[in-house]
Amino acid sequence: MSGHEITDLEAQEARLVLPRFTYEDAWTLGSLLVGLAREREAPVAIDIRRGPQQLFHCALPGSSADNDAWIDRKRRVVERYGVSSFLVGARFRAKGTTFEASSRLDPDRYAAHGGSFPIGVEGVGVVGSVTVSGLPQAEDHALVVEALERLLSSYADDAG
Repeated sequence: MSGHEITDLEAQEARLVLPRFTYEDAWTLGSLLVGLAREREAPVAIDIRRGPQQLFHCALPGSSADNDAWIDRKRRVVERYGVSSFLVGARFRAKGTTFEASSRLDPDRYAAHGGSFPIGVEGVGVVGSVTVSGLPQAEDHALVVEALERLLSSYADDAG
């Protein structure tokens, strides 16, 4: 990953900050993800958390318990670093190493692979995470970003 791609990932995170994040918002975001995944017949599991509380979970056909383990590992990276799991992995690769080789974290508990994204709230900071597992890591990440973009635009539609 180049510095330009890292800059793009950082810009995504700066842009995808929500005005609020309620239980209803978690349901809406999860439902958006399920809808997008079903349209694409994507064999994913989806997890949304606020703090330590799981607010949404769904496993679609073709996913397995292994996807839940990946969700936990990717989510822990977001909780520890406060940025997307994809960005964390990209930053290590940009330094010529890997997360597994250089983070000093147990790879059975942490995975800096794309698919987990911080849920940031304006004026508050990171309050949770949204994670998808089941596709190649760039596609997991892109699916989450697309759903967050749709959720953010729905807030603008409600205000307008």
